[in-house]
Amino acid sequence: MLVALAAKNAILIVAFSIERRAAGESVIESAIEGARLRFRPVMMTSFAFIMGLVPLVIPNGPGADSMIAVGVPVLAGMLAASAFGIFLIPMLYVVFQRLQEGRAGRNGTNADTSGTAVDVQSPSSSG
Repeated sequence: MLVALAAKNAILIVAFSIERRAAGESVIESAIEGARLRFRPVMMTSFAFIMGLVPLVIPNGPGADSMIAVGVPVLAGMLAASAFGIFLIPMLYVVFQRLQEGRAGRNGTNADTSGTAVDVQSPSSSG
């Protein structure tokens, strides 16, 4: 669940960044705007999940040790995923988007904003 929630948050940030890139912003501007637009929803989802883990982190009674053994790592992982994800995901988007656009430019193609390459060379006449 931790991995799925972190991945969902990353997908939301990248999707908004791609939309901004399609609107004509630079790679860096689109990454910053995507992170800015999705910051509140991502953090609200993450903190709601973290608050749901509190009963696992501070239990008492029978089975408390096993609840703590499950709750603390998941809570720490979600805190780390939230903290690093909000900074790391936009940075990785910039790196990979630049690599994709650079590779597309070297191959004689231009990168489409949807993430696919579009051939700009004239078609060869075959026949």
